[in-house]
Order: sequence, then structure tokens, then C-alpha cells
Amino acid sequence: MGPKRNALHLVRRHLAAMPGYKPMDSIDVVARDLGVAEEDIVKLDGNENQYGPSPKVAEALGGFGFYHLYPDPEQRRVREAVAAYVGADASQIVMGNGSDELLSIAAMLFLSPGDTMANAPPTFGVYTFLGHVYDANIVQVERNEDFGLDLPALERALDDGAKMLYIASPNNPSGNCFPRDQLERLLAHNAMIVVDEAYAEFSGESFVDMVTEHDNLIVARTFSKWAGLAGLRAGYAVFPAALAEIVWNVKVPFNLTVAAEQAILASLEDREWLNENIALIVAERERLFSRLMGLPWLRPYPSQANFILCEVRGPAAKDVCDRLAEQGIMVRYFDSPGLRNCIRISVGKPDHSDRVLDALKGMGAGVGK
Repeated sequence: MGPKRNALHLVRRHLAAMPGYKPMDSIDVVARDLGVAEEDIVKLDGNENQYGPSPKVAEALGGFGFYHLYPDPEQRRVREAVAAYVGADASQIVMGNGSDELLSIAAMLFLSPGDTMANAPPTFGVYTFLGHVYDANIVQVERNEDFGLDLPALERALDDGAKMLYIASPNNPSGNCFPRDQLERLLAHNAMIVVDEAYAEFSGESFVDMVTEHDNLIVARTFSKWAGLAGLRAGYAVFPAALAEIVWNVKVPFNLTVAAEQAILASLEDREWLNENIALIVAERERLFSRLMGLPWLRPYPSQANFILCEVRGPAAKDVCDRLAEQGIMVRYFDSPGLRNCIRISVGKPDHSDRVLDALKGMGAGVGK
């Protein structure tokens, strides 16, 4: 026998050395680690919709009889339904395995090794992750203290050769949107602008209508948040029609399962039910925000999404997160530039908020001391 081979030296060097993206754990893992039942967990760390999907989704999935067959490779029926929902043409719509796949496809289209992309942290960590995957140089343009964009600095980065910029609106984890006139200014540059609208239904604002007018704008969206389909991975993007044609040639086929397709169609047929839940979440967001304002050691930031970012004043945010976890309450904490000592609380049902508030009141300012 010859010597044992080691294929690691064949891996692309930048991938072998890059850091991974760390998402939150699933509820079964959390329950196992804490030694409690899944139903006793208040999971407010992933911005999931605690009201769940439309009841019509379970009906559609249970009544579907063709799971043994491949889905429509052109996604025709679901693209037409989504196009009608967002007010675009079906030729502009490409579906994917969550909006993350569409964000990745955008990077694949525009970033070659050594190219430069701009980013506006603090924001969704997947953008930097994708820049690393495609071996791009990343210009990090920190947001202002209020989490607004540093527009002059971003424009300089684009003028200096950045080919691409991801922007979340509402931004994750700060929850703020950015105005249309700022997007117009960014689109005036010779760069691809990808707007991530994962939380758009909670803000009531969208830039989809601008895609037809600008050939350098892509808008990515998802059914994970507003429609409660996070576990089925159902996302899409609205492309300029010419770009969409290229995407069909380069993306992997069958990237939307028949289960996700059926769930999307059922969701869009039950928008009234889902919109009622959106209204409940928005109302609960405002109630939770006002109650958090009453805790002197927390500084909550106004949000247009389904979560609230809080600066923790005094205690260590990680200690707060750990203490909540001991009580079966999962939130996310941050301790990075622009997000020093912060926690993010997803907005759930009123009883979820009450458990969080009671736990936080019980901690007071003595956490970590």
C-alpha cells in the first residue's frame, strides 16, 4: 500500500483558513443542553415567528402526493405567485433555499478572488462570511452611532472600486431601515447593491419597485420571518431581468423543494391570517420596547423588525444571556465593534415577553457583579 493521502492540501487556501459563520442552536439542542422540555423553552434568539405558519401549510403538505418527483426546474407556479405578491414580473423572480442562497448567488455573480466588496457593520454576519467564501477584500464601513449608514464613507468605498454592497433594511441586529434617497445615491455608483429585506413585512417598506428602474439593484426576501417558514428554507430575490437570465444558467437546479413550494403557495393564499399575526408582532414589539425602556440598566433601540436590540449598561451582556438561558429563555448577545455589550431579543407572543421581562427585572443591575 502507498502512503496515506491527505487531501487537505488540495483545499483552496483561503477556505481552509477562513472562520465559519456561527448560527444559533436549534430548539432540540438547547432543550437537551438545559435538561428541559422543548415546550418550556422561550426561544427568542433567531427572530423566528412564534405564531408559526398558516394552518393551510400543514394541509397543503399533508395533501401533496408527489414528493417522489423532482420539482418544476423553472419554478413557474411559485414564481408567478411571488411576483404577484411583490408587484414584480415573474421573469425577475428566482426562488432559493432561503434568502441566504440568493445572497450567495449574488456574490458568486460579482465577486472574483481579489475583488473588493463594501459592508456596513454592525449588520448580518453572512455578508462578511460570503466575502470570505469568494476570497474578496472587504471594506468595512462602520455605521453611525444611531446605526444609520455612513453614506459619504460608503460612497467613497464604491468610488474606490468596491464592486458590491449588501445592505439590510431593516438592519439586523439594529432594526432600523434606511431611506430611499440614500439608496438612490448608492445606485448612482458603478457597483451592485443587494438589499436584504428579510424583515420588510414588519416595517411596511420595500425597494422592490426600484429594481426595474436600476440594473444594479437586487432585492432578497424570505418567507422565514413573516410567514413562519424558517425551517422549510423558502426565499427569493427580485433581479433585473437580464441578471435573472444569467442566474438560471449558473445556479444549481432544483434548489427549491416541493415542500417549500407548496408551503409558499399556501402561505400566499392565506395572507390575511399571516398579516393579522404581523400586526400582533408589531404591537407586541412596541409593548416590549416600552417595558424595556423602564429598566434603567438597558437601553433598547427603536426597531422596525421583529426584534429589539438592547445595550446592557453595567452588567456583562454575556452574563445576562447566560442567566436568561438558565431560565429557559434564549436571546442573542453581541460584543463586537459597534455592538459592545448588547443583547437582541426576538419579539414573540405576549407571554414570551412577560417571561423575559420578569427574568430581567429579577436580575436588576447586579448581573455579573
